[in-house]
Amino acid sequence: MSLEGKTLKVCSCNRTVPIDAKALAAALKTGAPLKVHSELCRKDAGAFQAALGGADDVIVACTQEAALFGELAGEGEQRIRFVNVREAAGWSREGAAATPKMAALIAMAALPEPEPVPAVEFASGGQLLIIGPAAAALDWAERLAAQMEVSVLITGGAGELPPERRYPVWSGRAQKLSGWLGAFELEWRQENPIDLELCTRCNACVRACPEQAIGFGYQVEMEKCRGHRECVKACGALGAIDFSRVETARKETFDLVLDLSREPLIRTHELPQGYLAPGDDPLEQALAARELAALVGEFEKPRFFDYHSRICAHSRSGKQGCNACIDVCSSGAIRADGDLVKVEPHLCAGCGGCATVCPSGAMRYAYPPVPDTGTRLKTLLSVYREAGGKDACVLFHDPREGRAALLALGRRKGLPARALPLECFHPASIGIDLMLGAIAYGASQVRVLVTDRTAEGYVAALKKQMGYAERILQALGYAGEHFALIEDPAVLWESAPAATVARAATFNLSSEKRTTLDFAIEHLLEQSSSKVEEIKLPAGAPFGTLTVNKDTCTLCKACIGACPEAALLDSPETPALRFIERNCVQCGLCASTCPEDAIRLEPRLLLAALAKQPVVLNEAEPFNCVRCAKPFGTRQMVENMLGKLGAHSMFAGGTRRLQMCGDCRVVDMMENKQEASILDYKK
Repeated sequence: MSLEGKTLKVCSCNRTVPIDAKALAAALKTGAPLKVHSELCRKDAGAFQAALGGADDVIVACTQEAALFGELAGEGEQRIRFVNVREAAGWSREGAAATPKMAALIAMAALPEPEPVPAVEFASGGQLLIIGPAAAALDWAERLAAQMEVSVLITGGAGELPPERRYPVWSGRAQKLSGWLGAFELEWRQENPIDLELCTRCNACVRACPEQAIGFGYQVEMEKCRGHRECVKACGALGAIDFSRVETARKETFDLVLDLSREPLIRTHELPQGYLAPGDDPLEQALAARELAALVGEFEKPRFFDYHSRICAHSRSGKQGCNACIDVCSSGAIRADGDLVKVEPHLCAGCGGCATVCPSGAMRYAYPPVPDTGTRLKTLLSVYREAGGKDACVLFHDPREGRAALLALGRRKGLPARALPLECFHPASIGIDLMLGAIAYGASQVRVLVTDRTAEGYVAALKKQMGYAERILQALGYAGEHFALIEDPAVLWESAPAATVARAATFNLSSEKRTTLDFAIEHLLEQSSSKVEEIKLPAGAPFGTLTVNKDTCTLCKACIGACPEAALLDSPETPALRFIERNCVQCGLCASTCPEDAIRLEPRLLLAALAKQPVVLNEAEPFNCVRCAKPFGTRQMVENMLGKLGAHSMFAGGTRRLQMCGDCRVVDMMENKQEASILDYKK
């Protein structure tokens, strides 16, 4: 690894970080001595500013003062990157031994940013819907009406309507709320006899009601009402009060939603952008209102996913196969769409869980893509190893709660010298391809940091992925615990290294999931002393074979048409069903499609070269046409057909025609003059 084209500025933070300048320069191949500053953000700030005058990009080994360095840099064209070597490496009882880790983190920071991807655009004009109890909803409407175009749906409670009609106020029950920033749609029904859209707030009904069931919220308290209907008479021609009204669902659209209901209308783990549900806590409501005020304008985010429908195993011909991405999505962005799935990019939160659980790789994580993460992973581990580091433990964490947990630990205890933090957008994006890829690159262990804000579905999915990967490594003879989810990075101090490869892999991770897995597993097998050729896996694993009941299979080959991965093949020479195990993702579409229920799934990982070669699952003797002797089916299929249809009255004259190919049947019908024709019955 070389820092060519980069200027590196390193600081020991008032000499609290032990930095071996000579060893670090050698590990990074700087080609020149490396100066270690002690107060780069204070008395040595001039050295940082001097570095800005060159043509190189600048890497600063400090994240605490990133804002200050940004101000000092001003509007210059040079790119400044920051990397943490203090909490992540130096502030630790093993800080003096952390030079390999420091070199690895700096080298990873020097890598180029991911290529840009298409953007998902949002446009919000500030049309805000406030839903909730009358008092709270109207109070916030009054506060926000000057900033945004407010509408209110009162769902209960008592409260006085404002004396001036400055914004729409409705009352009723919300039935459905869907959408995203700039495109929310609300369906609701009015339940009270008084329609607030028609009501002029003239107070005639308030004065007329003998039970005082109507207040200045202009809603009838039905438990007090005795049915005198004096209010209806008082309202007169306005027609705002109607006890017999049959309301149909109403629809309205908005840009933003402030939901003050005790039970939010949208309950996905990841809420849509532009929808805030602070509940009845006044402080949370104030924070939500401030956030909403900033969501007016035009915005964009990356399109986090790529979907390749050709290899999607969701469904075929109405038969359900894989639902993994739909089940795991925490934002409700994925739904079934016929035989395929559809992802709403505006709802996608970028977690990558769908790509992690997708067995075929039809759903791919596009930002950052797997090849980019693989390059960072490969650089991190190779520089660490070349600098003398051993037993690397890669720690994936997110840039929010995960980073905060690492910084907090760094101030108190620090990380072990072998723990290499690698930031990812979301921990759910770390699938089996990245896990096994890390071990193939020489990592001893992989840990994924999750928090109490990580969706339970993602935690369960990651545990499954780790279970499959661990089963493979153990079967190959790599002892120890290689994978784990952790909630506290401090447990890394108690973790013993696990066995890994003697020689690190050199391949790059691919955007095609199965290709990456092929490379990783092949390298792990090559470096293993084990001679195992088959690894049994638990149900649900994305690898496996099929067993076919030859007594019931008629070789109708419906399974071939149902397979989205080209794992099942026809045979051009003889009636046979062939199978390439490497392509099978165990989606079960073949089994659910088979009319004879003759197929069973068998999860396993076949390591021999045979996994990539077609094997015959079933073959049969061909049946030759009794007229022209041309083969047109299998003997078993024809015999089954004769057994089922031979006794039918339509075939009282014999079943010989059923034993003919399609061409000969037509000829036989034309030659048989004794056979009844529809023309014989013409009137």
